Amino acid sequence: MTDRPKYGGGPVAFGIDTANPSVARVYDYFLGGKDNYECDRELYRQIMKIAPEATEWARANRRWLKEVVTWLAEERGVRRFIDAGSGLPTAENTHQIAQGVNVESLVVYVDNDPSVVAHGRALLLDNDRTQFVAADLTKPAEVLAEQPIADLLAPGEPVALVMALMLHHIADYDETLAVARQYVDALPPGSFLAITHACKPGDGGPVDELVTELQEKIKHAFPTLAFRSVEQISSLFGGMEILEPGVVRLVDWHVPGGRLDEEPEPDVRDAIYGGVAEKR
Repeated sequence: MTDRPKYGGGPVAFGIDTANPSVARVYDYFLGGKDNYECDRELYRQIMKIAPEATEWARANRRWLKEVVTWLAEERGVRRFIDAGSGLPTAENTHQIAQGVNVESLVVYVDNDPSVVAHGRALLLDNDRTQFVAADLTKPAEVLAEQPIADLLAPGEPVALVMALMLHHIADYDETLAVARQYVDALPPGSFLAITHACKPGDGGPVDELVTELQEKIKHAFPTLAFRSVEQISSLFGGMEILEPGVVRLVDWHVPGGRLDEEPEPDVRDAIYGGVAEKR
């Protein structure tokens, strides 16, 4: 059996392990995808018993991704995107969103899950402005040295780095800070960083209770999964200017200068937060 791919360090697997669940494949199943196995579906069922809202969390993350990438491409004129920890291809991937605004947009995906690597490369065979890098995101120096990434950063033009539901798969907070900082330092001025992350508010409320139970029940599959406070998530932007509305529940996020189309229904168990920051 091959080693399971994991974001918390360790070797990058080169074969697809169908006996143990994969972060990317479980997420794929939450979104209604078909690139998953029974081990992934079994973990999905375990999660749904504890947090039936999790399906909506996954969908909200995709809506957020579309809104962020569209805004960056349309309003801020960004033409270079890195999707770090991209997951399996679904409808409206980052390159499709960005290139739908401007066909000249350049996109590089980075992931080390063997399932993602196989499907991602197949998807991009006929797209010469989109590339896929198979690399461990917890090793920024190695990722940044990859030729497609180096080429994207070399001209010094603004780059949008998307880290959606990725950083919470690094267990140690200090390591997570260090990883995020290295990516932030590599971004040219005028660049953007977009993060979504599992949140544990620390107030003893419903979300705290939910994530405590969830972590305990699924730690056998995802031992490095870490829910963090809003303050800790905000710190991952490494001193960049966090744009309005700040680091908030995804349902509360809107493009800077805009507003929500409608007020969201209160959800006391919403555990996914996100934000966007600019490097001045």
